[in-house]
Amino acid sequence: MITIAVSSQKGGVGKTTVSINLAHAFARGGMRTLLVDADPQGSVGLSLTRQSRKLNGFYDVIADHEVPFDQLIVPTRMPTLSLVPAGQSSDYELGSGIGDSIHRVKTFFNMAATDGYEVCIIDTAAGLFGVTADVLAVCDSVIVPQQAEPLGVRSIPKMLEALTRMRVVNPRLNVLGVVMTMVQNHLAESLEAVQALRNLLPQNMVMKNVIPREDIFLKASAKGLPAGVMEEGASVLAVFDGLRSEIEAKFSPYIR
Repeated sequence: MITIAVSSQKGGVGKTTVSINLAHAFARGGMRTLLVDADPQGSVGLSLTRQSRKLNGFYDVIADHEVPFDQLIVPTRMPTLSLVPAGQSSDYELGSGIGDSIHRVKTFFNMAATDGYEVCIIDTAAGLFGVTADVLAVCDSVIVPQQAEPLGVRSIPKMLEALTRMRVVNPRLNVLGVVMTMVQNHLAESLEAVQALRNLLPQNMVMKNVIPREDIFLKASAKGLPAGVMEEGASVLAVFDGLRSEIEAKFSPYIR
């Protein structure tokens, strides 16, 4: 099983949108996919199932390893896609010691792999500390969403430097790169922000596919669906299928 954390230094950059729709793309591609809500705000769960606050989830099994794994799983209409919500213990501070926290997150991933999942996508809280640091200490890879606006672009190099330092704890952490979100094709400043990041970073560190700012994402969230499921979602499907293909190319030794 490969694990992909979706992380950023700040909120509001489209982490949950990327997480949900990327998981949907992998599931559509035939891979048994688990979408995990590791953000205490429970954004993934609230986007896809309004009952998520009442369900056991990621933080419950981290707080109590006796919680059965099958009690965490929320199935979707797609047989290859399942969800683990944040859970009822999302105010739990991971572990009294860093070793214990990492061990519990690793145990969770091991349970998912044993249950037959091939891809696990984790929507993390903003910042590289606490829960997110523990997840990154165990994950195979991380992708960084960034809103297409000038101020945000300037902070990306520091974010990538911090992720590189995470390799001291997790030497196999693969920084997949930055995916630009909320791109407004009619707005010069938005397109200039995308180009500025491409000029700033090595070519392989910026995803070719960008996520547009479109009303369909809000409409899909209101219905509790990935945007690609919507009647007008063909263009969104194409974008996230393209993003999935980029990631698969970087994981070619591990993805069938």
